Amino acid sequence: MVGIDEVARRAGVSTATVSRALSGNGHVSPTTRLKVKAAALELGYVVSSNASSLASGRMKNIGVVVPFLNRWFFSSVVEGAQKELLHNGYDLTLYNLTGGGDERRSVFEHFLLRQRVDAVIAISLELTESEVARLHALGKPLVGVGGPITGVRTLTIDDAAVARLATEHLLALGHTRIAHIGGTKDFDLDFHLPTNRRFGYEAALEAAGIGVAPELFQPADFTIRGGYQAAKQLLGSPHDRPTAIFAASDEMAIGSILAARDLGLVVPRDVSVIGIDDHELADFFGLSTIAQFPQGQGAKAVEILMDQLHPGQHDQAALNTPMPFELIVRSSTARPGD
Repeated sequence: MVGIDEVARRAGVSTATVSRALSGNGHVSPTTRLKVKAAALELGYVVSSNASSLASGRMKNIGVVVPFLNRWFFSSVVEGAQKELLHNGYDLTLYNLTGGGDERRSVFEHFLLRQRVDAVIAISLELTESEVARLHALGKPLVGVGGPITGVRTLTIDDAAVARLATEHLLALGHTRIAHIGGTKDFDLDFHLPTNRRFGYEAALEAAGIGVAPELFQPADFTIRGGYQAAKQLLGSPHDRPTAIFAASDEMAIGSILAARDLGLVVPRDVSVIGIDDHELADFFGLSTIAQFPQGQGAKAVEILMDQLHPGQHDQAALNTPMPFELIVRSSTARPGD
């Protein structure tokens, strides 16, 4: 097998320079780094992960913790993180907490505290003080995605502002009887996303001088099936049927479109529908939505984490980084009766 000495001779540098160039730890000029990598490629040299971790004290592995993996948003954040980690030469270990509280305690009290990951990304999890303290005590950098966490660098989306923008789009089209499909209490545990989106919806109505009608709210579980069932209740009313629906996720919005079609209604002539996410199916259904770029959130979380693992290479990010969102208008929204 080719050794590091041979790479150093081929590149005309020291073995220490080869180690720094291939590990990313320590300063090496861009020209020298390219020369070392070219020499390693020519010779077929592969860095030993065991030797590298012994030398650097790192496993080149990042733990990513998610509450659900079978939802498009979470899997998209993970995908964005994985691509950026791969670019930086890191592996990813995924912890899916669908098992509930016992599983969460096991992950934070045992698995993440072992010396198997260098750092942690927590997606849509409002970490407790003790969870944060355990990780910080071991010197494991931590980045949160989804909301503010005391003492942790985080990426946040203003869910109230996102919902307000979606509702204002419907108001601008002339709708006044706007229904909302939001999350149940089961989905209100971390960062209160469903409640904040409902607050944004209600704030937009109140700013327009429109009273909030309790009968125009239906809870659902952020799935297409849940949105379908909720929309059936809203649109099946024989009196004062809403002319528009704002769903707190694209999957529930897609379910609403399917429910409207099954009831013989035409979208958007009879009912306009808007969601949040810019799901991969949104364009197929012509769904107007508020895009929140989940892959970009995952990539940005890794970028911030790399700044903590390799200090001095970039300016440190602020404790909280607001993430962008954007209204995307497609064919599911129009003026009432159009």
